[in-house]
Amino acid sequence: MLIAAFVNYLRLEKNYAINTIKAYERDVQSFEVFCTTTYGAIALNEVSYSLIRSWIVSLVDQNKSNITINRKIASLNAYYNFALKSGQIAQNPLLGHKSLKVQRKIALPFSENEMEELFSKIPFPDNFEGIRDRLIIELLYVTGMRRAELIGLQVSQLDVEAAQIKVLGKRNKERVIPLVPSLIPLIKSYLHQRNALPIKIDEGHFLLLPSGKKLYETLVYRVINHYFGLVSTKVKKSPHMLRHTFATHLLNRGADMQSVKDLLGHASLASTQVYTHNNMAALKKAYGNSHPRNKPKV
Repeated sequence: MLIAAFVNYLRLEKNYAINTIKAYERDVQSFEVFCTTTYGAIALNEVSYSLIRSWIVSLVDQNKSNITINRKIASLNAYYNFALKSGQIAQNPLLGHKSLKVQRKIALPFSENEMEELFSKIPFPDNFEGIRDRLIIELLYVTGMRRAELIGLQVSQLDVEAAQIKVLGKRNKERVIPLVPSLIPLIKSYLHQRNALPIKIDEGHFLLLPSGKKLYETLVYRVINHYFGLVSTKVKKSPHMLRHTFATHLLNRGADMQSVKDLLGHASLASTQVYTHNNMAALKKAYGNSHPRNKPKV
């Protein structure tokens, strides 16, 4: 019952995305299972930090990565903050906990050459699925939207005449993203194919399967992996890498950080700054050419 109340809190008050809520729920439930199997019948709201430490040790013994463990602890911390807020506990047992150290890995975005090769040299089937798959890739790259935002995209959010699209992001925050003119003919071609579908079960959703149902996550991953496997040797090929590529290419070509932040739907600039590492060469050049202390002596 307590976990159910926590889930309702995340959904109704925090407006978290459904996938985020499911992840939080799984993490808290897995901790509850650990408590039950290891220490018997013990309520979540009665555990001490030492018991949580035991769970962390067990996760390490299972060869879980520090990133995974930190995510699970973050979910548990959210649960205990909820329990504290609702008066179920007097103190969060994770108060003072320090996250495990994580070696930051920088995932390289797709290059402009790879993107150009994909769009100019790789043939997409001239049918409903081929046109839709190209549109999936183009939309992710042109708008920088998240995978969940793409899947949930409604026909009503698209304004072809104004060449813009409304995206409903995390916590139901809406943002408007302009569309490049070259994308409009592809959208119109897809809409023609979509209108010809005999059945549209999920009528409101923009991107559909031939069956008329909305897209699902693994299909989007499969499309990205298939087509980028033809032009790129990068290990990581995912919808998020196209979001990463979108931001990096904009920054590399001189877009200001605030504009990129707004286009991505980030709550703060700190989230956007992760994409600046690929722009470091250009920043160093600009710094070297502009800073007064870097002028050569006469």
